[in-house]
Amino acid sequence: MVSSTNIPVTSTAQHSMNSKKIDAECSSADLEKEESLSRQNPGDNAQEGVSAVYEAKSQLINEYLQTEIGFGRYQWQLFILTGLGWAADDIWLQGVAIILPQIELELKPVRVEYATMALYAGLILGASTWGVLADLIGRRLSFNITLFIAGVFGIAAGGANSFTTLAALIACLGFGVGGNLPVDGAIFLENIPRSHQWLLTLLSVWWALGQLLASLIAWPLIGNFSCASAAICTKANNMGWRYNFYTLGGITFLMWFLRYFIFNLQESPKYLLAKGRDEDALKVLQHIAHINGKTLSLTLAQLQAATGQNIATKTPRPMSNWQIIKRSFSSFSLSHVKPLFSTRRLATNTSLTIALWGLIGLAYPLFNGFITLYLTTHVSDASSSVSTTYRNYVIISILGVPGSVIACFVVDWSRKSQSRFSIGGRKLTMAVSTALTGIFLFLFTTSTKEADILAYSCVTSLTQNAMYGVLYAYTPEVFPAPHRGTGDALCSAFNRMTGILAPAIKIVTTPASGDASQATANGPIFVAASLFLVSAILMVLLPIETAGKAAL
Repeated sequence: MVSSTNIPVTSTAQHSMNSKKIDAECSSADLEKEESLSRQNPGDNAQEGVSAVYEAKSQLINEYLQTEIGFGRYQWQLFILTGLGWAADDIWLQGVAIILPQIELELKPVRVEYATMALYAGLILGASTWGVLADLIGRRLSFNITLFIAGVFGIAAGGANSFTTLAALIACLGFGVGGNLPVDGAIFLENIPRSHQWLLTLLSVWWALGQLLASLIAWPLIGNFSCASAAICTKANNMGWRYNFYTLGGITFLMWFLRYFIFNLQESPKYLLAKGRDEDALKVLQHIAHINGKTLSLTLAQLQAATGQNIATKTPRPMSNWQIIKRSFSSFSLSHVKPLFSTRRLATNTSLTIALWGLIGLAYPLFNGFITLYLTTHVSDASSSVSTTYRNYVIISILGVPGSVIACFVVDWSRKSQSRFSIGGRKLTMAVSTALTGIFLFLFTTSTKEADILAYSCVTSLTQNAMYGVLYAYTPEVFPAPHRGTGDALCSAFNRMTGILAPAIKIVTTPASGDASQATANGPIFVAASLFLVSAILMVLLPIETAGKAAL
């Protein structure tokens, strides 16, 4: 969630807060009372969905992140490692889509689309579990374990000898990789100064690079080690998709190794603030400053004085991870969900944001989840080979990378004025790129020549990566840190829930044999294009713009 003001907390403001709260104590009852007052009088508090205590401390931390800690070595390392998590998400989305034609030939499932359905079943559970855990017991556990699960089951899936076994293992790897998007974006946002929040949009370039990596690996492996028809397709002459899974699983496992053993990830300081662990939050900030070669002048007394808190309050005794887990689940309730709907404006924005993730979650896999199938059904050229299909897929993936970069430059450049008439920012960029994606998908359905199909696919790849780039930045920005993991989890889980409908729609609109003419293959694409256009309209209606504001 962003603060509606960028004015630092000055000593005068701190003195004013102290005079109002001189006898205040930070007990849970006090925090609940402050949150209730904030909801009743939203105009008295710039922030919605958080307590006044948390907001004051968070703004003070934002000031020191901006003026003293800055953006340095720690954040660059975090940018790379969280980016690898985003890349892993699309690596496996595309990794499953890539192998569908060869799976159909070798394992002869009733419907090959069930593999994609299994993946989304795992993604739903993973997004829900890891995102909620991020708010209950912290960001570090989810960050450190998700890629390990994905890597192990990804490698195991390559050895599957039946379609049922393959689908089950794909669901398990989906459970692991599904937690990356809601968790990694929150971690990165909560450790960077306001001046560099635009990098959250650039973080999506890793998503596009994940697709590119998956296609580059698949082209030589599947192109050279695959059978040509179901009549002569056995495990021995169709090892390409297995080699592909072994390679992608090994890369994912390497990503986990870098996260767990090489990078010393600190817990999010804003998560620690939300849990009342001010001293631990200060130690994290001091560690980041040290890694960046800076000196932090902020003291515990200053942090607690920002809200008039009694600095003599006894610091809670540190708890083990198991104690934290037990305590979190023993008090688990809707406490992280209700604040996301605490005011009418915030409730409207939260509802629209979740709806957008749902609509796009269905539209995106309807096209991209079966793109290799579409590339074969839309091209009537008999000379088109397996290698040609995957070569075209590589080209499409390459054109997706500039989309994220373009979105990164557009989101802020035209909002130099903070007046109500300023243009650009998150909402407009999202709406335009989403609408263009829908338009080019409609044009894709009219094409029969390989060159035209490739051209429309490339432009669609560019615009939809720009769309996702801004959506990935906007979502964690608009949720407050105490509830950010839950908010991101709701969006990501709903995204996966609707995504599981994509293979169902593909199944009912194409023949059971798997053969599809251009006319029948266009059904899912028409649905996807329409959903993108509806999403563009909803983006314009979002009441909160986050561009140019510091996230709390």
